[in-house]
This record gives sequence, C-alpha cells and structure tokens, in this order.
Amino acid sequence: GTGMGLPAAVRDRVAAVHRGAALPERLRLYDGWAARYEQDVAALEYRAPHLAAASLAFAFPAPRAAARLLDVACGTGLVARELHRRGFRCLHGVDGSAGMLERARNTGLYQELRLCVLGREPLPAPAEHYDAVTVVGALGEGQVPTTVLPELLRVTKPGGFLCLTTRSNPSNLRYKAELEAALGQLEQSGAWQKLLAQEVEHWERATTEEESTQGNGYISGVVYIYQKCPVPHLEE
Repeated sequence: GTGMGLPAAVRDRVAAVHRGAALPERLRLYDGWAARYEQDVAALEYRAPHLAAASLAFAFPAPRAAARLLDVACGTGLVARELHRRGFRCLHGVDGSAGMLERARNTGLYQELRLCVLGREPLPAPAEHYDAVTVVGALGEGQVPTTVLPELLRVTKPGGFLCLTTRSNPSNLRYKAELEAALGQLEQSGAWQKLLAQEVEHWERATTEEESTQGNGYISGVVYIYQKCPVPHLEE
C-alpha cells in the first residue's frame, strides 16, 4: 500500500525534513522532531548508524579508547551509541539543531558538543585534530552540501579516517552523483584514499512507493570509508 507499513505521522515528519525547506526552517523542523526522532527512526528500521560504526571499527586500527572522534550532524546520539559499543570513548559532536544537541547531551556519551551549521560555518576544531570523522545521514539533497568535504579533511589527522553515508533513493540520486564526483576528485588530488564503498540494500524503510529502490518497501544507501593522506608507514 501507499503507507509502506509506516504510521502516517512518522511518514509526514520524515517527509517534512527531506522536503526542500530552506535551512533555518529545516533546523526548526529538526528541533521540533528531536523528542520523537529515535522512535521514528526505529519505525523506519534506520540502519545507517549501526552500519557506519561497524565499518569504521573494521577499518580502524586498535586501540580505540583514546582515539578522538568527531560525529558531525550527530543528532540525538545514535552514532555515538554504536561507536561506544565498539570501544570508542572520546567522542565530540556537532549539529545544527539545538534540540537535537540537547538530546545528545542527555546520552552522556559525548565529551564535547557544539552547535555548528555545516556548510555555513567552519567546524569548531583545529586542523588535524581528529583520528576519525563521521557524517552519517546528513549528506543528502538540501542538507549538508558536498562542498564541506575539504572542511572534514581539515580537522582529520593525516592517516585518520572519514566515514560518510548517503542514500541511494531516487530523490537523492543527483546529490549522490555530485558527492561521488567530489569524493573522486579529492582522491585524484591525493587528499585521501578510498578504503570502502559499501552499497546496502535495506538502508531504511521507504516513506513512499516511488522512493523504494527495489519495490521492496526499502531504500538503499552507501557507507564510504576514506583515509586521509599521507598514510603513516608502519614502523619496521
């Protein structure tokens, strides 16, 4: 059916933030969504935080506890929860929504949380500060522009990791193509090297029939892992 098995209210809230609203309006929507966000993404069977954290943990050399990570567009802390379960303990987060940050603060999983609208302002961090940077779920049409990639690289240590995700549903395909072109250009220029680009079929439940990639009620997505150059050589 048209509902794809999701409650109408959930469908409407998800659709609202993905519609082409201007940024201030979109951030207000996220503020208002903060209280219902985790229930809604559970209904969506949203797997990006789990998949991203698992991929990053797989690529990341041990030990993890002291590694400094930046969770960009951290939302309510879903990614932090998954990273924490995998032994990462030093987590910083930024988000454009004060309402989301309030929820993230309540998890107790972050050492530091800052308000930052990516694409409008630089990240509140010095150069080469983080062992890894994650952007899970925010790289999409009308959300974080692909022009932020150099800024993500700036705050990553040489040899550090970047874990990015995007959706492969029809309305995000133009953005995804633009993202992959930008990722490729940075690789050609020697800024980073690609370690993983994993397409995942059941990323989350589709909110409309048109968005369902395989007609199975789900949309697909991708996890990318890059390593910033120069990659340190292992000591003999």
